Amino acid sequence: MSAEAYKQFLSGLVQTQLPPQGQNWLEKQLNQIKSEKEFYLAFSMAPRFTGKKQLILTEEELQQATQLREGFNPNNWTVDQVARTLLVLAIPHQTPEQFIAILNKIFSTADLGELTALYAALPLLPYQELHVKRAAEGVRTTMTQVFDAIALNNPYPHDYLPEEAWNQMVLKSVFNVRPLYQIYGLDARRNETLARIAIDYAHERWSANRTLTPELWRLVAPFINGNNLADVQRLLKSSEQIQLHAAALALTESNLPEAQHILAQYPEIVKGIQEGKITWNLIGKQSYS
Repeated sequence: MSAEAYKQFLSGLVQTQLPPQGQNWLEKQLNQIKSEKEFYLAFSMAPRFTGKKQLILTEEELQQATQLREGFNPNNWTVDQVARTLLVLAIPHQTPEQFIAILNKIFSTADLGELTALYAALPLLPYQELHVKRAAEGVRTTMTQVFDAIALNNPYPHDYLPEEAWNQMVLKSVFNVRPLYQIYGLDARRNETLARIAIDYAHERWSANRTLTPELWRLVAPFINGNNLADVQRLLKSSEQIQLHAAALALTESNLPEAQHILAQYPEIVKGIQEGKITWNLIGKQSYS
């Protein structure tokens, strides 16, 4: 999808959610940015004129976002993020290298709010393949708000991060108790390395008598084998229903005959899974409610 389509969509959002003063300021900036200096100044000042109100999106607008860019979900964006994304899309440049150089400068001096806007905007920026290094850097951040901007509800990591960086992002989400169900494309990029590390982490938590998010077993589900089946069975002894549901969901994705034999002992849970009443997304939402 072209940058113009993104601009049109984002402009429509601010027209309905920005006060007139903010709309006038943003329109003026977008029309007059001719240099790096003008961009940097406008990008920095945006919240003063737009405020930081949470976006309120209709179902139709959310559908439009997904149609523009599969996985694009601005539901948690604020109005200043929209304004800043429009400003980034208006960066004056002649070549991809020039655009990246300007972007690198703003990343190097950005504050928390600016970094959040920049990382969340990655899937909309031109020259997508040139932002991989930047996205991998975002995965390593210690700032939760910034990490969430790149890891959650953002299709860029799924589409472009190499496996090592992807696994690092997912595992960091587990370690920092971030909602895995909000990671776009999680199921599509599950892999054996990720499952193995997840199992090792589960053993560490159990040895320390610490709790463990039931979402972790979503990472293991397609790779259940004779070596880790007992770990999944352990969940079935839990007094917490959510753990039982996680174990059953994991087993439904296994090709092991033993897995199907175990599931046969829990017909009501299996029925709930078949009827769509027990899903990984629902488990995720319950875990963080």
